[in-house]
Amino acid sequence: MLKFKVDYNDVRPQFKSLETETDEKKLSAAENQQAFLHPMRILEITQYILNNFRQKTHRTYPGAKGFNAMLAVSSVEAAKAYYTTFKMLQEEAEKKSGSYKRLRVATIFSFAANEEQSAIGDITDESFDTSAMNSSAKEFLDSAIDDYNNHFKTNFSTDSNGFQNYYRDLAQRVKNQDVDLLIVVGMFLTGFDAPTLNTLFVDKNLRYHGLMQAFSRTNRIYDATKTFGNIVTFRDLERPTIDAITLFGDKNTKNVVLEKSYEEYMQGFTDAATGEAKRGFMAVVSELEQRFPDPASIDSEKEKKAFVKLFGEYLRAENILQNYDEFATLKALQKVDISDPEAVETFKAEHYVDDEKFAELQTIRLPAERKVQDYRSAYNDIRDWQRREKAANDRDTSTTDWDDVVFEIDLLKSQEINLDYILGLIFDHNRQKKGKEALTEEVRRLIRSSLGNRAKEGLIVDFIQQTNIDDMPDKASIIDAFFTYAQREQQREAEALIKEENLNEEAARRYIRTSLKREYATENGTELNETLPKLSPLNPQYKTKKQTVFQKIGAFIEKFKGVGGHL
Repeated sequence: MLKFKVDYNDVRPQFKSLETETDEKKLSAAENQQAFLHPMRILEITQYILNNFRQKTHRTYPGAKGFNAMLAVSSVEAAKAYYTTFKMLQEEAEKKSGSYKRLRVATIFSFAANEEQSAIGDITDESFDTSAMNSSAKEFLDSAIDDYNNHFKTNFSTDSNGFQNYYRDLAQRVKNQDVDLLIVVGMFLTGFDAPTLNTLFVDKNLRYHGLMQAFSRTNRIYDATKTFGNIVTFRDLERPTIDAITLFGDKNTKNVVLEKSYEEYMQGFTDAATGEAKRGFMAVVSELEQRFPDPASIDSEKEKKAFVKLFGEYLRAENILQNYDEFATLKALQKVDISDPEAVETFKAEHYVDDEKFAELQTIRLPAERKVQDYRSAYNDIRDWQRREKAANDRDTSTTDWDDVVFEIDLLKSQEINLDYILGLIFDHNRQKKGKEALTEEVRRLIRSSLGNRAKEGLIVDFIQQTNIDDMPDKASIIDAFFTYAQREQQREAEALIKEENLNEEAARRYIRTSLKREYATENGTELNETLPKLSPLNPQYKTKKQTVFQKIGAFIEKFKGVGGHL
């Protein structure tokens, strides 16, 4: 199991006394229950979740799959209020921007939990019997399920069988990441495991076993990108969290279960369990910029290995820090024009930053985004070089041992940009009248830093050179024009490859189509052999020919995967 990182969120000063209340009788009081549902409070929390969702779930890069999340609330009325507010705010965002990508939000509950138990922090079991719900709750849930049905083309309802089927389908879609955010009262907070779920937003009181059960929805192991479970609480659960951890462990359990603070990851810390000193992110950044100011000039094998290890350390640290609101604020500041007072005030308001904190943030220097792209490009280049060296069996001539080096592919993929984003950037940069040479240089830098699209560099650059982008009225036109161009080039290059290598045309087209569909070429099976010209497997030239064809088709697949079209 992974650790938990807990944020005790406090961005609503007018509700602070309510959210920090610990007296069970006061928490159970009807007026306090209603105060938690104050429209302004629900609105502010919902807006916070929308503003920070992609950061918390590792979706800050366009096209990144990341993770999904759950919002645990105290009552059916709270679930109704949050679901309605998410719907309203996202509809408003869509009206403001046609490019806004709505989060897929779903909810489930079966009956109003006992308010006293809820106030104390117990998680009450919910059954599949919806008959106990009042008519208002049932009508609302039917409406939410209708939204779900319309989106996923399903046909569920609140009747007994329909509700159980809705529960099962919803559980599977959460596991498959078809649902981005699930709002729950008690269901799914115990016994439900989804490794793709990494964040739990909490607006309910939790304690002891119930707290540990709810938090544990987020800490199932997934891959290198998931380093801990994210918990964001909108009530003061710091004491209950420590009490729960202590109850189920000992006085040292806190260090094992809870993640380090933002300051510790930025500046460094000593591991309580091992006594080992761990340097902070800023020390890694400092060494990276001092040792490798120009990543394109890294030449010797020894330097390449040192860079890969150091930049891997940078990627791992950044992957952890991106979960922290403070780091997101610091990254956002990089995009603010400090000379523009209006932009500065907007930034401070959006990130709850006062003048003192703003001055402090300005003293922290992160590498520019362009520089990080150059580092990624060099990292990818070295990875490709190392794989070629390995394939060529040239390791005997090497004086450097690479066995202790791990390329952080999962971390690179988690920050991958998609093709539509690159093409949209072409449109944006062209509107700034930078000229084709400057535009081409910018696009090359971006593509080379992309693990999945770097093979398309030549294709995209040729498209820029051969297309009058000034005639394109919008991003959609550029995207359409590129895919038309790419599909035409795909046909032309496939025909040239088949002719040049004298391949069996029908078998070659079939193999290429299959490889494009799965997005990689493979030597397994008989498909590749069937493409080759008639040569006996005993012929000395057979193996060489097969390898040549495989490498050329592999490069073709890397270049054209994802562009569509028919061969």
